[in-house]
Amino acid sequence: MALADLHIHSRFAMACSDSITIRSLAQTATRKGISIIGTGDILHGKWINEAEEELEATGKGVYRLKGMAQSPLFIPSAEVSTVFYDEGKARKIHNCILLPDIESAKSLRAVLSKYGSMDSDGRPTINASAAEFVELLFETEPNAFVFPAHIWTPYFGALGSISGYDSIKDAYKDQAKRIHAIETGLSSDPPMNWLIKEMDSMALISNSDMHSLMNMGREVNNLDIDIGDAEYSDIIKSISGRDSEGLLSTIEFYPEEGKYHYDGHRDCHFSVDPLTEHIQNCRICGKPLVRGVLHRVADLSGRAAGYKPANGKPYIHLIPLVELISHSLGKGKYTKSVVEAYNSLVGELSTEFNVLINAKKDEISVAAGEEIADAVMLMREGKITITPGYAGVFGKIDITGAPPETRKPKQRGLDDF
Repeated sequence: MALADLHIHSRFAMACSDSITIRSLAQTATRKGISIIGTGDILHGKWINEAEEELEATGKGVYRLKGMAQSPLFIPSAEVSTVFYDEGKARKIHNCILLPDIESAKSLRAVLSKYGSMDSDGRPTINASAAEFVELLFETEPNAFVFPAHIWTPYFGALGSISGYDSIKDAYKDQAKRIHAIETGLSSDPPMNWLIKEMDSMALISNSDMHSLMNMGREVNNLDIDIGDAEYSDIIKSISGRDSEGLLSTIEFYPEEGKYHYDGHRDCHFSVDPLTEHIQNCRICGKPLVRGVLHRVADLSGRAAGYKPANGKPYIHLIPLVELISHSLGKGKYTKSVVEAYNSLVGELSTEFNVLINAKKDEISVAAGEEIADAVMLMREGKITITPGYAGVFGKIDITGAPPETRKPKQRGLDDF
């Protein structure tokens, strides 16, 4: 078993922390309990150089940090933004790729540099359609893997409400045959995606899309892989299609906490549950609302609420440990007291995921205090309330101790489809 976070970013991507280095990624992944991690931004010149300096190939299409005995495995990865016009509409689709080696990243970088700058942002923007990009990708590296990033995000998702399409086939045209997995994103979870018939053949994968080290692993994939003998081809096979036995389960953000779950207007701090209130404009200023993921899934849904496919993978929802500590102490996530409590817990109890999933209450209490231990237990029991996110605003959690059946919004609104 290996936890894998395959969509991350480096310090060279816009709005990302300067503390993200290849070495800090390896150290953070180890503290989190993550065994496989994407390099992120492997098409950026300076990041390629750093990766080559810091990583050594295993001979199996994956890499380890030099000088780190128990290094997590690295797999070359990147996110590419395709910007184009189609059907009279501006389209901006983000695509994630995995590659078998750094040399193929260099080759792809050379090809894509004809369509846009590779070094102005860790997430390069190219002037090509999503279909054209995928075709270029596989012409350059036949063993590459591609999946739509955060597929429901309004502005940049392949099925997003603003610049996306109504189907994967429409978004990727004749290259849709190469799409075998989709990234559900922070604002949706597997049950929401199970309602879309077109995704029946897709692996539903979950990654952090981290812009800072603390957010690594807020969503991850649980793969049936022996980390000591893992190969690139094993990782790809495990996320290729819904029937793959290699994807055991996913660990999910609560979708309400995602920043595009509800419809809303950020400037006016206005949001609305699209399943109960069918409005298009902000009640405060009259401007159009950003149509969120819950609304978009409802628009494209072809199934009744509660549908679960026979090959649907198990999943659990977790709240990142730093958020639980922050809530318990009433302090900001990056304050000294929160960081100290986090370090104490991870230092005593091995990894963040061990704390969140396996550690006993008294173990947590001894390491970091009873309040934090109570918060972890309440999260495991689902006794929380979430004010849903909207229009780029993350949702807010409240650990209430209320019975799970009273959690709001009830069943994330899915019972109302």
